Amino acid sequence: MSKITPYISVKNLRKTFGKVVANANVNLEVMGGEIHALLGENGAGKSTLINMLSGVYAPEDGTIEVHGKPVVFTSPKDALLKGVGTIYQHFKLVEAMTARENIILSEGKGVFLNKKNIDSKVKELCNTYDLKVDLDKYVMDMSVGERQNLEILKVLYRGADILILDEPTAVFTPQETKKLFNIMRRMKEKGAAVIFITHKMDEVMEICDSITVLRKGESVKTLKKEETNPKELADLMVGRKLDLSIKRVETKKGETVLAVKNLKVISDGVEALKDINFYIREGEVLGVAGIAGAGQKELCEAIAGVTKCQGGEIIFLGEHLEGKDVREFIKRGISMSFVPEDRLGMGLVASMDMVDNLLLKSYKEKKGILVDRKSLIPKAKELVETLEIKTPSINYPIRYLSGGNIQKILLGRELSLRPKVLIMAYPVRGLDVNTCHTIYNLINEEKKKGTAILFVGEDLDVLMELCDRIMVLCGRTISGFIDSENATRDKLGLMMVGADLNEDKGGVAVG
Repeated sequence: MSKITPYISVKNLRKTFGKVVANANVNLEVMGGEIHALLGENGAGKSTLINMLSGVYAPEDGTIEVHGKPVVFTSPKDALLKGVGTIYQHFKLVEAMTARENIILSEGKGVFLNKKNIDSKVKELCNTYDLKVDLDKYVMDMSVGERQNLEILKVLYRGADILILDEPTAVFTPQETKKLFNIMRRMKEKGAAVIFITHKMDEVMEICDSITVLRKGESVKTLKKEETNPKELADLMVGRKLDLSIKRVETKKGETVLAVKNLKVISDGVEALKDINFYIREGEVLGVAGIAGAGQKELCEAIAGVTKCQGGEIIFLGEHLEGKDVREFIKRGISMSFVPEDRLGMGLVASMDMVDNLLLKSYKEKKGILVDRKSLIPKAKELVETLEIKTPSINYPIRYLSGGNIQKILLGRELSLRPKVLIMAYPVRGLDVNTCHTIYNLINEEKKKGTAILFVGEDLDVLMELCDRIMVLCGRTISGFIDSENATRDKLGLMMVGADLNEDKGGVAVG
């Protein structure tokens, strides 16, 4: 009996960057009609492997076969011509163009093409794969889900039958994730091979057929979904047994550290937040839930002094912060740390190393014209050791590190300032399970010290397990509060769409 030929096969693939070995002895087979997960810690080599499969990098050793034939990709366009299409987490679309224009642009044949033929082919693909794309809609007016549908349509239009989805659900609502999974199942039914990169174990167990685990740049094992479980997969990822439970630390709640009253924020001429009232006490974690775009970003940035509010009060230990910016916070000794969702755009500088990024929060306080880097070298080394940051050196540009290691540097810097208030916007988004639990443990340690923590998250289970109370945003305002002990996914889901469950109505602390 002849063996079925894999759609894509990787044998002993190797790639290095200077002294850093990104991939070594990576082996992978994906069959047609299969959804195959690629799992691994941040820095395990997933991105490097995907970049070799999509023609961005050339391997130094090993082979890639497509439909049984050895291939050498010289560019992403070359990979796509051979049937391998990659949909990245950060979309590669032209915002000022329509969906149709983006599809035409992807062909590289100019704009003088037969619109009727294009529309006919697109309609056929949409019907086949249950894709919903408005060809006349501008990308700038599309939701995240619509943009991803367009990216998928682009590679299918070019004839790809091997699709790589790189963390496609990172910023999705549950509803958008469900729609994407339906599309992936349709791809599987039509015989396509799908490689699915994610950190979310529940998604792996729901949608995938097979799973390959990478660790320290090598493929360690491939398993069938029905023969494994999240615990085994997590243990394989880190090379040791893990405790995946999240323990909520019970602490005595102290005085109110932060109180927000009737907060109003306008962004780009649109009301982003209105009538926001809440408080956080010493030793308390207040979770924030809501569908994407419900005002989470604006809330964090307003409290942290990054953006101005147009009304209301922000009170830190009796001192009013509204109207003050980050520089004034530092000057006045306001003990507040902010971990933004945009790690490299707002939190850190990609071209700098660890030491220089640690300096960003303190160089203004240094006297004289020379900046003293040496004094922060011990702190950088301590963070590398305590947070298990994987970097060749504390003088290595952080842009080359994995997302998890970048997040550890940002979080380590902010915690080293010993804040009274810690604001965290999606601190575990896109991180592997081990790094997530490292951060959960750090949050609990801060809670024990009496820090007041605002934790914006997207995983409802984590919010219920980690936080003391959960505040739900809907329609740019607060739809309610609920004690974590009384919360369920169903209750939170209903509150996220505006249902009044008559839970805790209290937002502002007295005194």
